[in-house]
Formats: sequence, C-alpha cells, structure tokens
Amino acid sequence: MNDETDWFGPDTATFGDRVAGAREVAGMTQTQLARRLGVKKATIISWEDDLSEPRANKLSMMAGLLNVSIMWLLTGEGDGMDETSLNGDVDSELRDLVAELRTIRGEMRASSERLARVEKSLRLKLERSQ
Repeated sequence: MNDETDWFGPDTATFGDRVAGAREVAGMTQTQLARRLGVKKATIISWEDDLSEPRANKLSMMAGLLNVSIMWLLTGEGDGMDETSLNGDVDSELRDLVAELRTIRGEMRASSERLARVEKSLRLKLERSQ
C-alpha cells in the first residue's frame, strides 16, 4: 500500500490513531474496550490521544481483542486491520480531508515540540540572568 492510502502506517498515524481505528473496525466503543481490558474509559481515551501508552500486558490483550499484532499497534508495520473495512465506502473527497487533518495534526505536534524547546531555553536564560 502506498503512503497516500496507508492511513495507519508508520509515517502517517500514531499509536493512538491505530488503537482508535482498530477499535472502530472491531465495532467496539471506548467503554467496551475499557471494560474488556479492565481499565477505565479515561485510560483508553488517554491512549487514543497519545497522552500515555499501555503496559505490555494490556498491549498484548488489546492486540488480541482488536485482532491486530502488537508490532502493528506500536509501529504501524506488520499484521494490522483490514483497511478496506474502514475505507471501503469512503469517497476520495473524504480521504483527502482525512489526509489534510493528519498533516495538520503532525504540523501541530512539531510546532508544539518546537515551542517547548524555545520555552525551556527561555527559562534557562532567565534563571541565569537572576
């Protein structure tokens, strides 16, 4: 699959994107997945928003429940979900919008990291000047 259509590949999606996509394809809500894993819904939300990651035992359980490999969840490579089940009926206009959203998200993440570096540098300079 080329990068344009590999929505959940290593260069396009994050761990959280892959969890959310696989969960949706499996037909589960966040609450249902949380219940099956024995965690709170807020934990699933945190994983899908890339604010935290599961421990190895929960990762393994989740991969089994979602019928994907652990490696695919972590890296986007390996046995993942069937892309046609998620994108089969989606027209190209919607795919373009999703691609644009993912691009913007990546740019925002990069800007956020840059902002954090500048802020840290500023704080250090202010501490030294006092």
